[in-house]
Amino acid sequence: MRRAIASAAVAVSLLAPVPASAIHLPPSREVRFQNGALVILAEKHDVPLIAFHALLRGGGVEDPIGKEGVADLAGELLRKGAGKRSARDIAVLVDGLGATLGTGAGLEASYVYGEFMARDQVVMVDLLADILRRPTFPAEEFDKVKAQSIDAVTAAKDDPRNVIEDYATAFFYEKHPYGRPVDGDEATLQGLSRQDVLDFYHANFGGDRLILSVVGDFSAPTMEAKLRARFADWGKAPSAVPAVTAPARASGRRVLLVDKPDATQTYFWIGNLGVARTDPDRVPLDVANTAYGGRYTSILNTALRIKGGLTYGSRWLAPRHTQPGTVAIYSYTKTETTLKATDLALETLSQVCHEGIDSLTLVSAKTYIQGQFPPRLETEDQISGAFADVAFHGLTREEFEEYPSKVAATRSEDVARVIQRVYPPLGDLTFVFVGNAAKIRAAVKKYGPLKEVKITEPLLSRLRSGARDGRHRGGERG
Repeated sequence: MRRAIASAAVAVSLLAPVPASAIHLPPSREVRFQNGALVILAEKHDVPLIAFHALLRGGGVEDPIGKEGVADLAGELLRKGAGKRSARDIAVLVDGLGATLGTGAGLEASYVYGEFMARDQVVMVDLLADILRRPTFPAEEFDKVKAQSIDAVTAAKDDPRNVIEDYATAFFYEKHPYGRPVDGDEATLQGLSRQDVLDFYHANFGGDRLILSVVGDFSAPTMEAKLRARFADWGKAPSAVPAVTAPARASGRRVLLVDKPDATQTYFWIGNLGVARTDPDRVPLDVANTAYGGRYTSILNTALRIKGGLTYGSRWLAPRHTQPGTVAIYSYTKTETTLKATDLALETLSQVCHEGIDSLTLVSAKTYIQGQFPPRLETEDQISGAFADVAFHGLTREEFEEYPSKVAATRSEDVARVIQRVYPPLGDLTFVFVGNAAKIRAAVKKYGPLKEVKITEPLLSRLRSGARDGRHRGGERG
């Protein structure tokens, strides 16, 4: 009797409204320079640190066909020589100050980020200006970074977890810019020259593309003056930011099998098109995604790992960009249980699409989100990155401040609606398997027309060769 009463009490408490957690971000203000650069400043004086994130619109989507990886290579080389400093000078300076500094490129932006002691802000701003405006791209550093990048791409294939999303996006998006791996492949990297990097930089870096977020222990007017002196006269990039078109949802099924003969496990990705970063349903979709496949006790992981014992992990992946990213089941299993695990994953997707998610699970997911979210916005580095991200997507700080209350207000009908809108039906799925093809080829053919590549071959050149499967691409269903 006591156990029954206790269970009823737990059920009642779980069905009660989830209280919204407060998010306290430091006051911030935006400054737009005449050249188009956007600067976000937020004073935070609890510790003597300053963090910054600089984004340059563009990134891997600007890589020319056949030169994939050039944006990433250029990004890595930004800190390998700038102004009068060599790569060693920059490394010694940053280490000597106890600071951090990183550079690189993502799918839609090149970036520089760092964290310095407040007393070193002049050095920080000077170094940032040199890195962004006066990189030297030394020939010896280019050769070294290029060789390291090729080695890294090759070595990553030893563990399919490192590469399955590259294969999946390249196969799913086909010729769309989102299908280009930011780090390129062995063949595209091998063909790059230092001149390609110089051409990319000179065409795509400029003040009009800059978003710079600075958070920490400083005076906002003083910091604005420092940044204005170093960036307000930076000319515009000669080329326009590429207008990435919205990709289309895929109709029907097809399968990519990536042969790794020494694999003892099969890694699989099953998905279709999702939503963009600014989708109006992004909050209820976060709740649905968390409940279905975004935490250890999710519906997907419970079925495949906790109850099924078929894997050590399974997740629902949902990257979002300025245009829609993908949504996909990701997991792995022993070679001999490939079909069993895949079928069980599909069963969970079908169940969620047809039956929705029960109230107890949704309330639990909302509570989980509210517990996980605030710690992501505590440090100067986290807040700086968050401000840069929302500015990049045309959003505001309310994206974070109002998020907990929007999660708390999400209703079951909201979740049911976005699942029907976004989650793909079982008839419209792209499958990617990485494993021992000789042992699973015959089995995975049941999921759709099959294309096979070897993991030892360069990803892009192999996928682009030969006949396509002729899949029809239709519009996204409502």
